[in-house]
Amino acid sequence: MSLVLPQTCERALLERFLKAEAMALRSVRSAQAREVPPHVLAFLRRHEEDEQAHLRRFEALLGASSWDRMTPPKVPSQWWALAVHLYGYEALGLEFAKLLVGVRPDLASILEDEEVHVGFFEGEIGRILAGGDGAAQGARTAARAWWKRLPQTVDRYLGDESLAPYRADLRRVILDSITRRLCRLGLLEGAFDSR
Repeated sequence: MSLVLPQTCERALLERFLKAEAMALRSVRSAQAREVPPHVLAFLRRHEEDEQAHLRRFEALLGASSWDRMTPPKVPSQWWALAVHLYGYEALGLEFAKLLVGVRPDLASILEDEEVHVGFFEGEIGRILAGGDGAAQGARTAARAWWKRLPQTVDRYLGDESLAPYRADLRRVILDSITRRLCRLGLLEGAFDSR
C-alpha cells in the first residue's frame, strides 16, 4: 500500500530529506574510513557524490543549509554490521522518497538513486548471509537491534504537524515495508519467535 500526501506536506517532506541527506552523507563518509571490500569503497565514493548532489538540491529548494557537524557519526566497524546500518537507513530513505515523489514528481531522480543504493546494499547483505559464518549471524543480530530502534526513528521523522492527520497510516506503511524487506533478505530470522 502506498500513500499519496497532499501538497501541504511538501515542505515537511523536503525538510526531512534535507536532514536525512546530511546524515547519510556523513555516514557514507564515515563508512569509507572503515575496512570494507574494494568494490564497496568504490560504491561509497559514488554514493557520497549522490548524497552531496541531493543535499545541494534540497538546500536550494528550501533556501536553507543543512546542519553539518564536524564530528562524523559513529558507524559500526565490522563490515557486516555497517552494511546492515547503511541498508536500513537507505531503506528508510527510500520510503520517504516514495512519499516525496507523490507531491513532487519532478524529484523522481531522487527516488531512482535511493532504489540504486538500497539495491546495492541488498546485494551485499545477500553475500554476507550466503557466507553462513559468524558474519551472517552478526548481520542478523545487528539487523534485529536496528529494527528495534526503527519505530522511534520513524516517529521522529513523522513529527511535523502537517503530517499529523496521516501519521498513523504513514508509520504503519513505513514500518511494514521495511520489516518485509528485512525478512525477505533473511535478516530477521527468529525475531518473531518469542511473540
